[in-house]
Amino acid sequence: MTKASEIKLKTKQIVKQHKGDKSELIAVLQDIQGAFNYLPKEALTAAGKALGIPASRVYEVATFYNAFSLKPRGEHIVKVCMGTACHVRGAAAIQDKMERTLGIMPGETSADKKFTLETVNCVGACALGPVVVIDTEYHGQVTMAKVDKIIGKMKEGAQQS
Repeated sequence: MTKASEIKLKTKQIVKQHKGDKSELIAVLQDIQGAFNYLPKEALTAAGKALGIPASRVYEVATFYNAFSLKPRGEHIVKVCMGTACHVRGAAAIQDKMERTLGIMPGETSADKKFTLETVNCVGACALGPVVVIDTEYHGQVTMAKVDKIIGKMKEGAQQS
């Protein structure tokens, strides 16, 4: 079975879990992204067909929300908050440190597919700024030393698994 047919099969299973309900498009896309860590073209096409929704509508939804990615992403998503409170507390320096530590720029994924670096406008934890969110874990009052510690732990964990 080719990778494309595996993607289509898994997508059809996901749509079936949502009972083929058109109003579940966002939930279907969330589940597809959960399965593949991004939204493959084949999955978007298959989801549209299975839900009876034009491909243009599926792409419209997939590209409207920042939570969705049409490009493969890393195993860990690193988000640096650039909101006002975080910015005045040094978020730009933290972002620069993350770039150097991970060897990637915002919007890029590391060659080993372990990390994707993103910047976000606000994560809603202003009192803890600067804030870095890795996957679903919030790290507040991040310093240069904390960046090394956080990423170092993740890299060690990746080597052990």
